[in-house]
Amino acid sequence: MVNIPKTRNTYCRKCKKHTPHKVSQYKTGKASLSAQGKRRYDKKQAGFGGQTKPVFHKKAKTTKKIVLKFECSKCKAKRMKPIKRTKHFELGTDSKKGSKNEYGGKYR
Repeated sequence: MVNIPKTRNTYCRKCKKHTPHKVSQYKTGKASLSAQGKRRYDKKQAGFGGQTKPVFHKKAKTTKKIVLKFECSKCKAKRMKPIKRTKHFELGTDSKKGSKNEYGGKYR
C-alpha cells in the first residue's frame, strides 16, 4: 500500500526554486470524438463487414503505474511524475494500523 501526502515541497521549474506543491492522482481525460484516429476508426467500422481492427484480449498486467500530478501553489504550474506499480494507492490518509483501539474490541 502506498500512502502519499497531499502536499509536497518540491522544485518548480517556472519559479526556479522549491515551493509547496498540491499532489493529486492523474486521471485520463474523456476521449475526443474529433481526434483523427477515432474518425478513421469510425469510418472503417461503418457499414457491413463486422469488426475491422483487432480487439486486444491478452491482458498481462494486473496493475497500472500511478502518475502523480503536482501543482505549484505559487504559479499554478503543473507537472506529472510516474511512481511504481501498486494495487492500493492512498492520497493523504491516516494509516490503518495505528488507528485501532488498543484496549477492548468491537464486541466487548
